[in-house]
Amino acid sequence: MNDTPGWASPGSAPSDGQKPDASGPAEPADRPGPAQPADQPGQQGQQGQTPQGPGPQWSKEQPPPAQWSSPSGSSGPGGTPPPPPPGPGWGTPPPGGQGGHGGWGPGGPGHGGYGHGGYGHPGGWGGGWGGPPPAAKPGVIPLRPLGVGEILDGAVSTMRTYWRTVLGISLTVAVLTEIIVVLFQGLVLDYSSTEALNDPSATLDELSRAMGDAMLHSTVIFVISLVGTVVATALLTTVTSRAVLGRPVSIGEAWHDARPQVLKLFGLICLLLLITAGIVFAGTVPGILVSVAGSNGAGIALTVLGIIGAGVVALWLMVRFSLASPALMLEKQGIKKAMARSVKLVQGTWWRIFGIQLLATIIANVIASIIVIPFTFLAGALSGDGITGWLNSGGSGLGWTFLIVSGIGSVIGSMITFPITAGVTVLLYIDQRIRREALDLELARAAGVQGHGSAPGTTPGS
Repeated sequence: MNDTPGWASPGSAPSDGQKPDASGPAEPADRPGPAQPADQPGQQGQQGQTPQGPGPQWSKEQPPPAQWSSPSGSSGPGGTPPPPPPGPGWGTPPPGGQGGHGGWGPGGPGHGGYGHGGYGHPGGWGGGWGGPPPAAKPGVIPLRPLGVGEILDGAVSTMRTYWRTVLGISLTVAVLTEIIVVLFQGLVLDYSSTEALNDPSATLDELSRAMGDAMLHSTVIFVISLVGTVVATALLTTVTSRAVLGRPVSIGEAWHDARPQVLKLFGLICLLLLITAGIVFAGTVPGILVSVAGSNGAGIALTVLGIIGAGVVALWLMVRFSLASPALMLEKQGIKKAMARSVKLVQGTWWRIFGIQLLATIIANVIASIIVIPFTFLAGALSGDGITGWLNSGGSGLGWTFLIVSGIGSVIGSMITFPITAGVTVLLYIDQRIRREALDLELARAAGVQGHGSAPGTTPGS
């Protein structure tokens, strides 16, 4: 490495065989230059003049070279200044010392290099090279671009830190939803019409009627569960957004803030479901038409291919619209603008958003299944025919005992899945806005953090 004038000490030799006049420091104005031999080859051509004694700019009375010392006034053996003590900074300190002329920045006696104490001196930047200072963290996440683990941890930290509000919302919504589902299953639905699905001798008309009834039952239960999911998502979005700022919120405050947007959120989710159903239907229409025309084999193959292609397109669109829900709730947007905002935020990071949401969904469902499956088998064991009879009947004969016990398991599972899925979606939305729109500065001002943004924190490689 070539020495630069700011790092070389007075009188030191340059590195890499470079000439002193090219890279070394300027000589003092009152010191004579060394005499140069006249027979040195190439010297006259480089300097453009013959070597001579001290020029007219030098005083005739000069002190001996051995009596000259460094500006600090201290010298070691042989007249050379002692090296400065090693500092905790990055690499070796400048040869000019902590108080000499050789530092970067304001030089001169009594001033060091970079900062007040010299580059690498404890009085310099951060007391040495340790990377930029960490980002502010007023709430459950640091105010900088987030990694995958930080997003998952932020969702869990929200549930753990504000467990009264989070679990209160999840429990209330899950209990009300499950009560409606259990009453609907026990009083309204007629499962006898679906028994033909377990009868090998059933005719085609009976199977078609049974499949239609089963789809109707599933659709009604799905819509009831969807309403509960929408309400829980709306309330938990408000809780998570406040948790980022480190501010708690009660259930009443969350409902007061989310209530104007709940109907819009329900409309958004219904619209996304209709888009998905339309894409899948469009993919199956060609195969159905071919089957009606008489080519059953080709029709079935075309239908399978159409369903696969439609599923891929629907998945691509759903990921692009996956951040529309927090955009609608937190930005108070309409349905169309919220979908456009989601497309803009997801653009260029589709695979990252898909991977994080898939991971969060798998984790939430695995945890919920660990709770729900034992309750389901317990409900089957407590029913009239036991587990064997319940399995043989295919779950068609559902009594009140089974519905209530399995409903308790569903409530506990929903208390876990609601906060994780909603929290991850909200934190993904915040993370994308931090990356694209510097939302961390606005969040820092809202949280009352002083000086955020002057020295950005480290960004994980994700």
